[in-house]
Amino acid sequence: MKKSLFLLLFLSLFSFSFAETVKLKDGTFISGSILSQDEYTINMTTSYGPVVLNQREVEKILPDQHRIFLKGGTQLVGVILDLDEFNMVLQTSDGIVNIDMPQIVSVEVYDYDQGKAAQQAVAANQARQQAALAAQAAAAAAAAAGTNAAPVAAGSSYAVPSVPATTAAPVQAAGGLTFDADIEKVFDVKKPEIVNGQVQTVKEISAAEIRAQRAQMSDEEAFLKGVNKQKTEEEIAKTAEAARSGKLEEIKKAEAKKAARPKDSNSDKYFAITVGAQMNDLKLDNTGRPGFENTSPYDIGGTGVRAEAAFMWRIKSSNLWVGPAVAIANIPNASFDDKDPAIEEANQKEIDAATAAGRQPNLPYPPGSDLSAQTSGQLFDILLKANYYFNPDDLFSVYATASAGYRMLSLNYRGVIEGDSLSSNGFAGSVGLGVETHFDDMMLGLEVQEFFSPYSGEFKDSSSANLAASLKFSWKF
Repeated sequence: MKKSLFLLLFLSLFSFSFAETVKLKDGTFISGSILSQDEYTINMTTSYGPVVLNQREVEKILPDQHRIFLKGGTQLVGVILDLDEFNMVLQTSDGIVNIDMPQIVSVEVYDYDQGKAAQQAVAANQARQQAALAAQAAAAAAAAAGTNAAPVAAGSSYAVPSVPATTAAPVQAAGGLTFDADIEKVFDVKKPEIVNGQVQTVKEISAAEIRAQRAQMSDEEAFLKGVNKQKTEEEIAKTAEAARSGKLEEIKKAEAKKAARPKDSNSDKYFAITVGAQMNDLKLDNTGRPGFENTSPYDIGGTGVRAEAAFMWRIKSSNLWVGPAVAIANIPNASFDDKDPAIEEANQKEIDAATAAGRQPNLPYPPGSDLSAQTSGQLFDILLKANYYFNPDDLFSVYATASAGYRMLSLNYRGVIEGDSLSSNGFAGSVGLGVETHFDDMMLGLEVQEFFSPYSGEFKDSSSANLAASLKFSWKF
């Protein structure tokens, strides 16, 4: 990201530092900033001061050409059409090319004046080489014909055969310097491979080459390089395809990030804390109390908070973990009308006493007061728990979980006149699924379980299935 922002700033500075270049019909290049132009003149400011050009003398106004240096030593020359922090779009002589910003090493603006001189020097050098080759060929032909190649005396009329003008003259494009292939020749550009308009910086590699490389590695070398010599043919084919598509570097970075995470196989102990919600579908049969003989079961359940702690061990070197767990969940407060006839009897007794004494009655349970029964409680589980991980080394690891043990339900019943403590103890089991992801040496996950626990006594009408969903914090060590 920092590199991309640097390049954006770098190119922004170019846009202000380098303006237009005007090429005249006589081959002259004038660089500067165009202040204004009309059909007759162009007003420019240059490093030598203001200049007014006649439009009839102008051949073309040239766009800024940039040379892009890429990783691996390749280069591209062209006009930048679009640019953001992720991608550069470059118009080259071969068409439009998209370049990923991380592939760019540096960028420079093409100087037309220096470029013309460089091209002329290259052309002159090529002409000298061709003339020398022609002279050598002529000398060899003369020697083959029996001609004496002795040194020629001063004043002799003998001369080295002339080189044809078409060979000796500096080679230039028609109308002067061009701005695609000619620039690339001046710069001696090593062009990258372009596939579907995308720069390829990865060497194309075949599955056979990968297989051969692995076969040549010793076990020690493979271990030091982190190479799996037993890699399947399917994985080898995927690696070769990634190389051909230019995505091998991305895959390598992802694999390196994965390799940096703690390996599941390096751990054999596991500690987890889960906190979440448990839905309790509890019904209270209150027909055994006075006044409730003909009532239906009361709903005293609801969603409560559940907390669990588990400590587990790996079974040999498998993905199965087993260990004890303890959990506690609350049963939310509930209330319903208290129909105990003793309430009415106590009020009637006070009314009778007040009437006999000729005073106003002072009712112990006056109308409008809270005449309801209150309930609240908790569930306590002691479990043997097992987790099986399907993909323990992935970023998001999925596992199945199951548990079995003993559940103790305790309910506080607070009536208007009397209270009681109710309980129901028995078997509890669960099945569920979970997912975890790594954060350094800690894992954060989500676990969903369905608990099964039959109830007895006053709770015999309750549902035996209860759902729990929890946020999980765990450590493997």
